[in-house]
Amino acid sequence: MRRIINLRFFLVVFFLPIYCLLNTWFPEGRAPLLYAQDQIVAIVNNEVITQKDLNDFLHFMSMQLSREYKDKELEDKISSIKPDLLNRLIEDRLILQEAKKEKIGMDENRVNAKISEIKKQYRSDSDFHAELMTQGLTQADIENKIREQFLMFSVVGRKVRSKITVKPEEVTEFYETHKKDFISGEGRELEAYSLENEDQAGSFSYNLRVGKKPQDLVTRYPFTVSEFNVYKGEELKGGIGEVVFKLGINEVSGPVKIEDKYYVFKLINIIPAKELTLVQVQGRIHSFLFDKKMQEEFTKWLNELKKKSYIKIK
Repeated sequence: MRRIINLRFFLVVFFLPIYCLLNTWFPEGRAPLLYAQDQIVAIVNNEVITQKDLNDFLHFMSMQLSREYKDKELEDKISSIKPDLLNRLIEDRLILQEAKKEKIGMDENRVNAKISEIKKQYRSDSDFHAELMTQGLTQADIENKIREQFLMFSVVGRKVRSKITVKPEEVTEFYETHKKDFISGEGRELEAYSLENEDQAGSFSYNLRVGKKPQDLVTRYPFTVSEFNVYKGEELKGGIGEVVFKLGINEVSGPVKIEDKYYVFKLINIIPAKELTLVQVQGRIHSFLFDKKMQEEFTKWLNELKKKSYIKIK
């Protein structure tokens, strides 16, 4: 009887301070959230996926998307991936388990290089860590996710990508069948004048427009000139397309800032649209057919992994 009383005394003395401390740290009944984070949401073979895993994955995806999307567009993008998030996490776990079976190693220098690349997108190291805190992540979390991405890429390369081939006759057949789709967009033959600052570029543009020759302006403006062609449908830096496709023959544009320089464009000639040859498009066709096969074979391989695995969504 005395031992029972002593045991009860021990439990009260030991656990009461912890209970009080938890109530101090987590007022209004918030402590149970700790357990919600540990809630199991899925089982994949011999591994579990917890609510925290799911939350961290969402935060990691949000951080990646925030470099490309902002504000309402970012919110919409995140909302669109939420319904399929658990399925993607399950698939990632299956692929990582396969990488473990294949004993695929990881060069940590690649992880460090990727972290350095991500940090460059922020003004400072402090801004980078502030963004991590906003997402509820640490640098170790990001490093682990990057490590996992490299491992998944490696095992998919070994199991799927390395087995895909596109034969020359497949490229030719696709070209002949879709020849009408391979028409070049209307093009522009241009002269591009590069200057150091906006004032110089504006003044230089004005002088060209009033009839001055570039050779007459060499001593007044330090510029370089180059010639190139652009075509409709191409991805062009700095809104070049919006400027040059509005110019008439021999017309000169105003200054256009691209990175740290200012450019003035003069339209020399309009290049009409024409049918592209097989030689011109064979690289594009090869990439398209390879990607198509890659997606089909990857889906087939992943479905096979799912069939032979134990997957339970709680």
